Amino acid sequence: MLDPRKDPMGAAIADYHRQGKAARLRVFSPDFDEDEIPVATLFRTADTMPPLERQALQLAHGRILDVGAGAGCHSLALQAMGHNVTAIDISPLAVETMTARGVKDARIEDFWSVEARYHTILMLMNGIGIVGRLERLPQLFSHLQQILTDGGQLLLDSSDLCYLFEEEEGIIELPGGAYYDELEYRMQYKAIKGDPFPWLYIDFDTLSEAAEAHGFRAELITMGEHYDYLARVTRR
Repeated sequence: MLDPRKDPMGAAIADYHRQGKAARLRVFSPDFDEDEIPVATLFRTADTMPPLERQALQLAHGRILDVGAGAGCHSLALQAMGHNVTAIDISPLAVETMTARGVKDARIEDFWSVEARYHTILMLMNGIGIVGRLERLPQLFSHLQQILTDGGQLLLDSSDLCYLFEEEEGIIELPGGAYYDELEYRMQYKAIKGDPFPWLYIDFDTLSEAAEAHGFRAELITMGEHYDYLARVTRR
């Protein structure tokens, strides 16, 4: 669980909920210039969500697990649709905020420690990033075997970052060595600095191959406008 002294995103979420505004949630990576996450987007409603997220919510069914739920926007939308959803996050500040916003079942819990079984697992906003590195995908599929019901599904969106290596002529030259969709980030909010953490983006072909190798099937549901996609993963 995250120590509030090292939880910049949780602090930003808590501030925005209490005050209706927040300072900059800064994002650093050794591979890119400094960026920031607009905190207001973590509080978006269903009608302002990207099409891929709205479609994922429509596909969700049964008992639902919202992984890395943040401020609870997806869980609240699912509740409004009449679904039974459990929202988990490792940030106590985020879970406190979700509860205050009306999420009925918000828990401080690490995905890797979940033991209950679910019909639908949601990993939206590139929630599969918690895997960290490509080499940890077997751990993900092993865990899914334990917590997905028969006929259950994992719904996830992610992006293929190959476009970052596109030349002026439109040719994409991928770098050698480590998988190009593995990144490292660190966040800061005001004086609160988080620890560096690995974060995985994954192209659909790589996801599909890994799923097949571990007894699952990945189905491409929709392609987005810029190398992003929504996928459903089920047991074969």
